[in-house]
Amino acid sequence: MKQLGAEVIGTFWLVLGGCGSAVLAAAFPGVGIGLHGVSLAFGLTVLTMAFAIGHISGCHLNPAVSIGLWAGGRFPANKLLPYIIAQVIGGVLAGGVLYLIASGKAGFSLSAGFASNGFAEHSPGGYSMQAALVTEVVMTAMFLFVIMGATDERAPKGFAPIAIGLALTLIHLISIPVTNTSVNPARSTGVALYAGGWAVEQLWLFWVAPIIGGMLGAVTYKAVASE
Repeated sequence: MKQLGAEVIGTFWLVLGGCGSAVLAAAFPGVGIGLHGVSLAFGLTVLTMAFAIGHISGCHLNPAVSIGLWAGGRFPANKLLPYIIAQVIGGVLAGGVLYLIASGKAGFSLSAGFASNGFAEHSPGGYSMQAALVTEVVMTAMFLFVIMGATDERAPKGFAPIAIGLALTLIHLISIPVTNTSVNPARSTGVALYAGGWAVEQLWLFWVAPIIGGMLGAVTYKAVASE
């Protein structure tokens, strides 16, 4: 239960910090943090929580990470469902807190997307479903490759949170224009349920693609790193 509680809190922080920066600060007049700031915010949420709860739950914060680590032989199958449920709960709670904050401003509307992930007309850059699918698979695969490598017992000790946080920052710098960057079904679900409409209708892609990518990345690392 301590591990699951840590995953709830960690995923809450990821969604509140990452999506919160997108909703509240990205376009703030005069000092908006933009794409670069939002990318950094997502990376910082993982970096800080990896140091805070990595020793408790492993700091997955992401169903695609848990499933990828299972595929890579690093995580037991009997913990998958509880971890995924805990991560989604954390994401949805964060979405609710963010909604309460954001809706306190006059003129707030969910029509702006509420930091939801999307493709085609709902892609920030107008990218197709195919482009979104490829992006999410490849980005999540590389994320798991970095996670597997940084946490390998042969890797330098104590630096994994930094590598993983910077990897997530880089992923957002690349893919925010395409899908608003998911690579995390819990993150996508946490805001889509409040945005409703198209965000929920397109949510399937942001479960399927990251899970496929996570497994591919973990299995690839396992093959490359095997002695």
